[in-house]
Amino acid sequence: MAKILLFNPRSANYKFRVPNSILSVAASIDGKYDWVIVDGNREIDPYKKIEKYLKTGEFGYFGCTVMPGPQLKQAIPYTKQIKEQFPSIVTIWGGYFPSNQYDVVLDSEWVDYAINGPGDRAFPALIHALETGEGVGSIKNIIYKRDGKIILNPKEDLLDQDSLPELPYQKLNAFYDVEKYLGKTYLGNKTLAYHASVGCPFTCSFCAVVPIYEARWKGSSAEKIYHDVKQIKDKYGADAIEFHDNNFFVSEKRTAAFSKLIKKENMVWWGEGRIDTIDKYKDETLALMRDAGCKMIFFGAETGNDEVLKKMDKGGTQTGAQIKSFAARMAKFDIIPEYSFVLGTPAETPEKVMHQIDEDIRFIREIKEINPKTEIIIYVYSPVPTKGSELYKSVLESGFTFPEKLEDWIAPAWENFDLRRNPLTPWLTPAMIDKIRNFETVLNAYYPTVSDIKLSPIQRKVIRFFAAIRYKMNLNYFPMELKVLQHFWLRYRRPETQGF
Repeated sequence: MAKILLFNPRSANYKFRVPNSILSVAASIDGKYDWVIVDGNREIDPYKKIEKYLKTGEFGYFGCTVMPGPQLKQAIPYTKQIKEQFPSIVTIWGGYFPSNQYDVVLDSEWVDYAINGPGDRAFPALIHALETGEGVGSIKNIIYKRDGKIILNPKEDLLDQDSLPELPYQKLNAFYDVEKYLGKTYLGNKTLAYHASVGCPFTCSFCAVVPIYEARWKGSSAEKIYHDVKQIKDKYGADAIEFHDNNFFVSEKRTAAFSKLIKKENMVWWGEGRIDTIDKYKDETLALMRDAGCKMIFFGAETGNDEVLKKMDKGGTQTGAQIKSFAARMAKFDIIPEYSFVLGTPAETPEKVMHQIDEDIRFIREIKEINPKTEIIIYVYSPVPTKGSELYKSVLESGFTFPEKLEDWIAPAWENFDLRRNPLTPWLTPAMIDKIRNFETVLNAYYPTVSDIKLSPIQRKVIRFFAAIRYKMNLNYFPMELKVLQHFWLRYRRPETQGF
């Protein structure tokens, strides 16, 4: 029986998190097949280790989790090299990138199968079929190519998360010291990354999750979450938690139950939620969450413009007025709202695009007046193939296209596109990008992020002093003096690469 090599490509330069995605796959085959993990974050030369394993001739499968952005820089060339050097190895990709960009992935001829969404059943079923010579046509959640045609098997219903096997932390520890995954963050000295649910019940037209889960969500019970977290705390010393769910706070009942359980453990935690969901929570629940260690929550505020929010199809009731009132409400409970905004959405004319950018800048400044502790993260709009949405139609009409070859995705411009830093979008002019980036520079200098634990109190005062006149007078043009200080001092936490 052939062994399986599971690879987690590099996703960050520091503060490496537990590779939950690839560890979930390992859990699904543990006890059935022999497997090893290679973590690109923990290896100086990951391919050298991969090659050493494959040269033994004991391995028949290469499984790789692939998020858009940094992970492509290792996933693409390594998979290509494996196919050239070890052509008999079956290559299997999972994650958001192959689920959304399956055509370019499979057309490369380097990837044999893509897992479309969760692989808890699909991955072991695929390995079983390939080992026994059975057909793969009945295996849900897989995409593959036959006779030059791409075949998408039906999707599987989301599984009961409590029924899934526990993650094999002990086996992971045999490959990489688990304690080194528990890094020092704003939340604590040993911060655990954990997934407590899959999917999201909403259909935002700019979100990569939507085409995969199609408004479906399943969460582990509060008791299961507590059990897992308590084990890691007791065994490895975790004192804080980052919930990397797409939407941790869907159920107020579950959130309250977990808060009651975790409260006695004195752990600090962070997660992602929706403003219009948590705004429905009772005051008692919010107070309980803070008492139980909830220190900060990441929210997709997106924009203060109700018309644009409607185009984004947030799928709920979020409005600009609610975004402002909710920031004030969070201040009462001492929970820091971490608001992300997406600037530069497409519009009918360049003038309207620029007007929307100006409106959002004014709106962000209002938020800071209402609750100065609100953390602001600014993205530039990057299209996601949520087909059928009004926003996506606007994107296509603008002439935007994705790369047609897999190798093109590792060009620097496309990596930045995936992180919403350089969108390559035809409707955004250099002047628009400069306006967004210059405002972001001034804003982050006047309000240095609390999440940068390396920034000293003196450094915060100095950079705020230099930014004061610019911010108060709204003078954002060419802030080179602030960029120089930020280059040496500020490392603004970006959830897409560092914390969620």
